[in-house]
Amino acid sequence: MPVYSIRGVDVDFPYDAYDCQITYMDRVLQSLQQGNNALLESPTGTGKTLCLLCSTLAWRRTFGEFLRGGGGGGGGGSQPSASQQSGPSGTQSSRYPVIIYASRTHSQLRQVIKELKATSYRPKMAVLGSREQMCIHDEVSKLRGKAQNNGCHYLCKKRLCCHNNIVTEYMRNNSELGSEPFDIEDLVNIGRTKGPCPYYISRELSKSVDILFAPYNYLIDPGNRRSLTGIPWDNAVLIFDEAHNLESICADAASFDLLPHNLTSCIAEAQECIQLCSFKRSIENSADKQFDPENYAILKALLMALEKKVSELVIESKELGYTKPGSYIHEFLSELNITSETSKKLIETIDSASLLLEEGNSGETKAGVKAKATVSRLETIRDMLDIIFRGGRQDHAKYYRFHVNESRQASGDSLQLFGKATRTLSWWCFNPGLAMEEFLKLGVRSIILTSGTLSPLDSLAMELNLEFPVRLENPHVISPDQIWVGVVPVGPSGHSLNSSYRTRETIKYKQELGLVIVNFARIVPDGLLVFFPSYSMMDKCIDFWKNRNHEHSVDENTIWQRMCKHKQPVIEPRQSSNFPDAIEDYAAKLRDSSTSGAIFFAVSEGLDFADRAGRAVIVTGMPFSTPTDPKVRLKRDYLDKQATPSNKNPKGLTGEEWYVQQAARAVNQAVGRVIRHRHDYGAIIYCDERFVWPNYQSQMSYWLKPYIKCYSKYGEVVQTLTKFFRDKVSLDSSKPKEMDCDDSIVPLADKYSPQDILSYSAATAANEHRGTTVPLNVTTRRSNYMKFAQITPANRATLSSIKQGCSSSSQLASSRDQLSQDSQVDMTMHGHLTEHSLKSLRLKKRAKIAGISNDAVGLHDVSSKLQHNVDLPRYQGERSTPLSKRSTIDEACETNEVIGERSRGQPTTGPAFLKQAREKLGTAEYGEFVELMKALKSKSMHMKDSLEAIAKLFSSPGRLPLLEGFRVFVSKNHLPLYEQLVRKYTVANTN
Repeated sequence: MPVYSIRGVDVDFPYDAYDCQITYMDRVLQSLQQGNNALLESPTGTGKTLCLLCSTLAWRRTFGEFLRGGGGGGGGGSQPSASQQSGPSGTQSSRYPVIIYASRTHSQLRQVIKELKATSYRPKMAVLGSREQMCIHDEVSKLRGKAQNNGCHYLCKKRLCCHNNIVTEYMRNNSELGSEPFDIEDLVNIGRTKGPCPYYISRELSKSVDILFAPYNYLIDPGNRRSLTGIPWDNAVLIFDEAHNLESICADAASFDLLPHNLTSCIAEAQECIQLCSFKRSIENSADKQFDPENYAILKALLMALEKKVSELVIESKELGYTKPGSYIHEFLSELNITSETSKKLIETIDSASLLLEEGNSGETKAGVKAKATVSRLETIRDMLDIIFRGGRQDHAKYYRFHVNESRQASGDSLQLFGKATRTLSWWCFNPGLAMEEFLKLGVRSIILTSGTLSPLDSLAMELNLEFPVRLENPHVISPDQIWVGVVPVGPSGHSLNSSYRTRETIKYKQELGLVIVNFARIVPDGLLVFFPSYSMMDKCIDFWKNRNHEHSVDENTIWQRMCKHKQPVIEPRQSSNFPDAIEDYAAKLRDSSTSGAIFFAVSEGLDFADRAGRAVIVTGMPFSTPTDPKVRLKRDYLDKQATPSNKNPKGLTGEEWYVQQAARAVNQAVGRVIRHRHDYGAIIYCDERFVWPNYQSQMSYWLKPYIKCYSKYGEVVQTLTKFFRDKVSLDSSKPKEMDCDDSIVPLADKYSPQDILSYSAATAANEHRGTTVPLNVTTRRSNYMKFAQITPANRATLSSIKQGCSSSSQLASSRDQLSQDSQVDMTMHGHLTEHSLKSLRLKKRAKIAGISNDAVGLHDVSSKLQHNVDLPRYQGERSTPLSKRSTIDEACETNEVIGERSRGQPTTGPAFLKQAREKLGTAEYGEFVELMKALKSKSMHMKDSLEAIAKLFSSPGRLPLLEGFRVFVSKNHLPLYEQLVRKYTVANTN
């Protein structure tokens, strides 16, 4: 297993790291060592999670071995120190930093823990989850939400839960629990087989850990955060993975919407508490204040007064609603005698009410009053008071807006009359940085935000109101020939594609978009994803396509039927509960060999389709929020006021900038799902002319920008996209097996001997360079990572040690003779094989190109009646004139001739190159060259180090033909680096 020394920290990494992975780990360590916050963007499929785990745990281990467990990467089963054994749990964790790793969902955390198992690190860990996921009590596990929490609290308080009662003993007898990676399912299995409560096991484990995995809400929600006892916040590192929506999550957590039916339910629950208290007092003759019906009568009266006051507000415009500055909430509530002081009493009353209602549910009162089995709505009032009176403070109100919106009841409700006007009271937070400020007050060491789509970083930093000195926008690990990115501003008819509200309802736009998708459904193999800005637009387009065809088409089928002719459709359901069925349907249609794949029409950008499930994604437009939505409108207004010069914030984000960036980030999230690992490939197709605009392209993810090409003619799109997939499909059989994200960073097959490398490299390089255009700025981007060429695996031989191993002249002569003999036999054989394989490949490819002319020409879906400037052949219906086989073959030959011209006069096979190398290199130098080639095969040296050493070996004036000729054997991934070295030494020799 490679060990990389980065910033003085030895990082165990399961695989040979790519440049962008080393760069990523470098930024992580920079953040941790300097105690700075970091924004780190790295595309999906670059091994981001693995890099994050390995670098943070390597840094943590520099302070000492992991708690009560094996020190990963060679520490092996260390025993806890005396202070760890004797002190309480808090003192154990306070000695060393604690890593808190948060992600949005438990499924994401499950994947992170799976990645942890692939490393050599074994920190003491814990994972937090909800009672809904962990409770194994026969009755409480059937409840949901606050009702479940209250039921659990009640049973634990009364010592009636057999699972909670044995947690302490189980933990005492299993002190090594947490030393090996585990997931929530593992804890549940322990609970079901051994008896202890999984939920409280996780809480106990969290008191003393090296790394804690938790959902976002455990960090962002103040109440949940306070429940994490034993964590030294001033010695903690917070990691927010998948943080592209973090600012909206923070803002939503600090806001509330008091819906009318919730308020009505709260009043009903307060009345229920009055009845329960009266009955309890009459039976038990108790004077307990908790069962004083007067408290609940006051609570009910306040809630009824609140409902009345909201209904009496004068709303002049139903579109705009009733809006006031955030501080108005205190004036509004003070008229009801709800202040910072009285709110404390109200919160206590609501807490008592929740327990009282739970007792009523348990049937202990034996009362004739039937308690509800639903979630306690009074908890929403408690949460509302917590947000408003935030620890007795009022200064945060300036970041809020008070809003009341009136709407008609859209559906039946047991507590509302159908069609009755209802009002919702909202208090919206427009400063997501409030949640981040809490972490600054706690004094955390570092906050790291990472995702595949954080761009633009400046706006995100401004939104969160934090300084992020460490930033990174990483390139991808894929090669340029694995991705096709194009902006398609016009369709086959020459009509512009623009999904803005001005044009998206027009017949011409829907027709043109439909024909574009028909054509791409024919070109793209296997799975095709089509993203729409909204469900409404998706439904309207699909309805149109099902009933209409293009006005100039002679085909009798509808646009929808023509799509289905090539791919079976699946439409994302609006109801999230039906989504798994849609995914299963899509997978089944992909497996159906009778069609050429499936097409998934979607709105949600978080879909995850790897390999053949998502070979291309079509973006039909920008998913802008509804501009008239009150929350969106007020947010834009808030940002515009914050950005005015009077606020001394000249760099502040304006409302319009925020509005565009939110849509752009959603697009980036959608297109980032196409490439899922190192060996994946796919196309990203922007079908909206607005993506040509610089201000739109500036919002795209950094890794995509080098590959974006804007096409003025639709014919060019069809031609280049067809060639892209034709080349990829024809080479699929020779590519490594498709892997999941874990396997994406596994190096290419190591089945070649040192003597095979030149021949193998020549074949690979020839295949990679044929018909491939490398963006001009790829070389520039690669040069940014040149400084990491000196970071070699700490547990591997360096060039100096190789030289020392060949110091004896007799050894050199002997080794040279043996290597010469081996090379002559093996490399000649493989050289002939390579030449034969390349010829066969060219013949097969020519035959395939000639043979697929019917498919190729069927790509252009334009009526012969259309007259426009799009460079496409004319046809009737789905047919057209076949392409010239001769011209196609000539084009392929010309491509090969270009490659041959580039290397003319240089040896292009292994034996020829070795012969020339033996002639121009001395005995010692030739032996060194062979050792370097062995290092390339075994990966005992970093690729950059090897290429630099080889280039330097060939750098003298008489050896420049070797320097030039060796490029034929360099894979395209590393060709920009080698080209830079060639220029460097060529210039040096001409000066």
